[in-house]
Amino acid sequence: MTLRRILLAAAFISTFSFTFAAARAEDLPPLRTGVDGTFAPHAFQKLGGGLDGFNIELFTEAARRMHRGITIDSTTFSGLVPGLMAGRYDFIAAPTTVTKERAESMLFTAGYLWTDYQFGIKKGSAPIKGWEDLKGKAVAVNKGTPYETMSKAQGEKLGFEVQVYENQPDAIQAVLSGHAYATLGGNTVIQYAASKTPMLVADYVLQDTKAHWAAPFRKDEVALRNQMQDALDCMKQDGTIAKLSEKWFGVKPGADDLERVVTPGYGVPGMPNYDPTPHPMHCG
Repeated sequence: MTLRRILLAAAFISTFSFTFAAARAEDLPPLRTGVDGTFAPHAFQKLGGGLDGFNIELFTEAARRMHRGITIDSTTFSGLVPGLMAGRYDFIAAPTTVTKERAESMLFTAGYLWTDYQFGIKKGSAPIKGWEDLKGKAVAVNKGTPYETMSKAQGEKLGFEVQVYENQPDAIQAVLSGHAYATLGGNTVIQYAASKTPMLVADYVLQDTKAHWAAPFRKDEVALRNQMQDALDCMKQDGTIAKLSEKWFGVKPGADDLERVVTPGYGVPGMPNYDPTPHPMHCG
């Protein structure tokens, strides 16, 4: 066989293999996931039907790069982890704060956003300077979140009530109606709500609460977690996540923000089940 025929044959085999692999990927069922559909600007109901928001666009694009479709349920946040563990979801698309306790029971991708814990208060209320200012008052939180856990621990210690609601908008409404003095949530959500609600003020940001928002998977889904992180890492590298962040949050991410920073290994460095093994990026 001549060299030309060998090269042509190799090219044919390579093309066939790529086409077959792509077809196999396209034949896979859609990724199944869920969000809290009241968690603007990350996920919310569109007027014409369906869901919109940062996380909707983020994971729709990540699934496309994985050659997968995606179906996204709108539910309460408190039902997402049980749904994942029961096998109804392949991963959770809602912004999920990575904590030590969660990382012990689930696999996470690397973080795609930083989050800080922030209070929202009614306009005209005295600003909060620390947990001690809430003594004798009430704090409204979203059920099943780290904000609920932290508020209950501080409430027991300092003496304030914690009101638990099925979603963040209800917790915010409790503040606006005077049933609670403050609500505690993620900074992007509190700031977005304050920008849309003149009577809500984005107030005190708790110190030392900076954490990763990342996508959790069951512990037996290592390969799928790795594929998702590969897609997200490529979206960081080509600026896609930074553009989505600026679109939905109104601020251009800095060079050290997680929308841009590709962390080593798989998962969140320093957390349980983090895999530090280096892996090459194959984007294109």
